[in-house]
Amino acid sequence: MYTDYSVLMSVYCKEKPLYLEQAMDSIWQQTMQTNDFVLVCDGPLTSGLDEVIAKMEKQHGNHLTVVRISENGGLGNALNQGIKYCKNELVARMDSDDISRPERCELQVKVFNENESVSIVSGTVEEFKEVKEAIDVRRVLPEQHHEIVQFAKRRNPFNHPCVMYKKSEVEAAGGYKDFYLLEDYYLWIRMIQNGAIGYNVQEPLLWMRAGSEMYMRRAGRKYAKSQRNLFKYMRQTHYIGMTQYVSSIVIRSISSVVPNQVREVMFKKFVRK
Repeated sequence: MYTDYSVLMSVYCKEKPLYLEQAMDSIWQQTMQTNDFVLVCDGPLTSGLDEVIAKMEKQHGNHLTVVRISENGGLGNALNQGIKYCKNELVARMDSDDISRPERCELQVKVFNENESVSIVSGTVEEFKEVKEAIDVRRVLPEQHHEIVQFAKRRNPFNHPCVMYKKSEVEAAGGYKDFYLLEDYYLWIRMIQNGAIGYNVQEPLLWMRAGSEMYMRRAGRKYAKSQRNLFKYMRQTHYIGMTQYVSSIVIRSISSVVPNQVREVMFKKFVRK
């Protein structure tokens, strides 16, 4: 029976102090509160961000561990560093600009307690641009593990900003690897191949900030190459066949080169609901 969980968040210099404060507050205000919040500072931060962190340390110092990395090394590296400090087996991921629903972590811990074989639990995210009450789009994922396994052959099967997982299972799969913008997807595939069982809660767990900048990051040759390499790995390890490999590469290559406005429409129509 799990009664405690850790929270793992990474922040870097380009984050807005208000967003960080709102994200952290949404964790402190959970209906099932954490006793272990690990915040990784990925490189030097702005004075505004440091002020928010100092405020949080004053208010929640007994349950907050701040890990500072001297140079920015990317999300995967930051999370690998941070997970070492997590005291509990269950670890809830949280991004520094999103807002968790109050019941999020309680719902996820309940899943782990009702099914001891589950290793990864995510759920629905609702995207917004200005205020969280104005939902722009919703990303709903398949619920059961057999559906998740098939879905993962085409698209990311878990919403990383609201995932909760067993620390031991992440470490057994080798942790996060350097994989441009796809560190989480690559980790899920390796965990599934390692025997980890997944589940997606079919109700909203988190409000995620989205906008044109988010879709711009999913463009360009570097991102297209990263996608090709991921699906190449899946093909080489027999997770997918040649037909699925070719189909995914063609679709994702087109998405990477079209104008940003077209890409945003594609994501909203085909990837999100």
